[in-house]
Amino acid sequence: MDKSKNQIITEKSIRLLQQNQYTFKVDSKLTKTEMKNWIEGFFNVKIKGINSIRIQNKNIKNKASFSKKMVIKLRKNYYIPLFLNQS
Repeated sequence: MDKSKNQIITEKSIRLLQQNQYTFKVDSKLTKTEMKNWIEGFFNVKIKGINSIRIQNKNIKNKASFSKKMVIKLRKNYYIPLFLNQS
């Protein structure tokens, strides 16, 4: 999916992993339903809920631009292996 840009790795996103929540930076036009369908299909998981946050970027030549991130909470006993610390 081209609209899901990348995972976000920050101190807060790492803490959220302990609560089975995963943070992604996404295209600002992506909807929660589109993201849910893609994540469930690609990773073969079930999503409990999605929160989206619209972030205003710093002004570039007096033009406001926005980006979006989504925090996805998975149902119990599901996980995304790319984020899992298996050590």
